[in-house]
Amino acid sequence: MNHFRHLPRITVLLVCCVMFSTQSRALDHPAGMHPQAQLDFVKQQIKTKKQPYLNAFNQLMVRADSALLINQHAIEDFAIPGFYVKKEEHRQRSLALQVDGFSAYSCALAWQLTGKSKYADKSIYFLNAWASINKKYSENDGPLVMSYSGTTMLMAAELMRNYKKWTPSQQHVFAGWVRNVVNKASHKIRDGKNNWADWGRLSSLLADCYLDDKADIQTVSSMIKADLFNKIAPDGHMVEEVKREGNSIWYTYFSLAPLTASCWVIYNTTGENLFKLEQGGTSIKKALDYLLYYNAHPDEWTWFKNPATGNVNTAVGFWPANLMEAMRNVYHDDKYDAYVAPYRPIMYTRHDYAWTYPTLFPLSLDNYKDQK
Repeated sequence: MNHFRHLPRITVLLVCCVMFSTQSRALDHPAGMHPQAQLDFVKQQIKTKKQPYLNAFNQLMVRADSALLINQHAIEDFAIPGFYVKKEEHRQRSLALQVDGFSAYSCALAWQLTGKSKYADKSIYFLNAWASINKKYSENDGPLVMSYSGTTMLMAAELMRNYKKWTPSQQHVFAGWVRNVVNKASHKIRDGKNNWADWGRLSSLLADCYLDDKADIQTVSSMIKADLFNKIAPDGHMVEEVKREGNSIWYTYFSLAPLTASCWVIYNTTGENLFKLEQGGTSIKKALDYLLYYNAHPDEWTWFKNPATGNVNTAVGFWPANLMEAMRNVYHDDKYDAYVAPYRPIMYTRHDYAWTYPTLFPLSLDNYKDQK
């Protein structure tokens, strides 16, 4: 601090206190996927019974009410074999986290919108169960499923962290689980080249929000910027995902969903807008356009004949409608809106949780001042 040597001592102390306060200031909460401005906007839409928000809210409440009847399924070892080796075993073992996480998240959102403690109590019931029982993940797909399904637990925790009945000791145990299990999984895969890395980064960011780890948020932001234009080709295709043959359109979605969600979390926590990154005409928007076009025209997909598409509206929702619903207010593209409009309200509950309730919780880059 030699550059302060000519200042009076009291001035130096004041400057240092201000510097320390600025550097250590916690994130605003709730943050991450659901900033306070978004929650306030949604509450107002529900209060005035505006559509499609009212129908989307009712959709959420059906899920939250169902969650009130569910018992937790936490297990000590979240052991998930490779999907393409043991498909059914992979699916069955994954359900424990998927059911409990989706239930915790739905109840946390219901509490934020209604203030009813029964939803808050049920959400922390699931959070406490996994924090106290689950000690590790294992097998080939353990870190991936922990990352892409565990996002719900992290989003729920962020929404619940100010609930008075979630005690400091319980939150301490939960934070330990996030550090020792969830972050261990996400950090293991976030340096990769394909969708595994995208899910690892989103999981890391959501954990960072709960843990107030601003330094790691910046680290993940740098990771995204460093390889974004290696992931996305000049024409918009996802370089690693198109290699997945018949599921290559699905994997394109499966990469873009967490990538865009990570950009949203970074924007909410730092103000940095990664959605606008562009290099020689290549951008996230171009990748989204590529996905939307070929999902509608799979016969033109040059990477594989008869690829699977997401054009079927099922009980769990369908992709990429949830992604396009989320992105329509970021890029203000009429074709996104036209694609999703017939299917609102859109809810997605398959197994990967980035854009789960996109109709009810729209995005905005202007603090919801001009949101419709």
